[in-house]
Amino acid sequence: MYSLVLILIASLIFPGIILRVKSIASGRKGPGLLQPWHDIAKLFRKDSVYSKTTSWIFRLAPIVYMASVLIAILILPFGEKGGLITFRGDFIFFIYLLAAGKFMMIIAALDTGSSFEGMGASREALYSMLVEPALFILLASYCMLTGNSSFHDIFKSVDFQNTIAIFLGFLSTYNLFQISMLENSRLPYDDPKTHLELTMIHEVMVLDYCGFDLGVIQITGHLKFVMYSMLVTNLFIVPSLPLWAAAIVFTGIVIVYAIAVGLAESFNPRYKMRNNNKAIVILIPISILIFFGCLLILNNLY
Repeated sequence: MYSLVLILIASLIFPGIILRVKSIASGRKGPGLLQPWHDIAKLFRKDSVYSKTTSWIFRLAPIVYMASVLIAILILPFGEKGGLITFRGDFIFFIYLLAAGKFMMIIAALDTGSSFEGMGASREALYSMLVEPALFILLASYCMLTGNSSFHDIFKSVDFQNTIAIFLGFLSTYNLFQISMLENSRLPYDDPKTHLELTMIHEVMVLDYCGFDLGVIQITGHLKFVMYSMLVTNLFIVPSLPLWAAAIVFTGIVIVYAIAVGLAESFNPRYKMRNNNKAIVILIPISILIFFGCLLILNNLY
């Protein structure tokens, strides 16, 4: 429950920090930190409009998408406090919860009967399929290293006391950062501000959504972004750290994470579509390197 409360609070300023960093990097003052939420409030005051070609799947998808992310957040621990939902193998449940929400958005895009949205859904499905092994191998490596299979026990047992472990921590942070950029359709993999359908991925999937439904989709994106920063935080928080101190560490990591996203989007060009697959597949060897690093640590221990 602590993770949910902290993520909800952090999501209020996370997208605003990204916008301010991008504005400063381009020489502009930029909007206020809460501007993204003002935009969402406007969407909530508007009615949703549905095409006659869509079915109940299209209407249900945004709610399932948000529900999957909220339940996934409830699995995440925070410091010594376990998640509201915790059991052996919950990291697998976590991954497939996110996949279920993504699946609903993909079939909702296909439900519109639009060739453009079908194109975006195809790309989204391909990229999700390519990045899934990287996340699985990364989390399974720490499962093997600690001998535990639940998030709470894994993060409680992770200890960065040698050079190899610290190196693995940096590699894990890099991979989680890249996965979060991909899962949230950000640069350099996708551009949330583009209006050219031929190069859009996620945005072309939600072209037919408006009003309340579009607001739900945008909120879910903000929550999912902060959720990945919580994963990074749990890697480095010492379990014996007091709750208030852990909350300060989380706040600092969220701010640094948002600044890193803003800088990456300001100075990194978008990959060409044909290069996206290569850039995503590279994350798998990095996760395999983390796996071998965990084996080295285990051999040194035993």
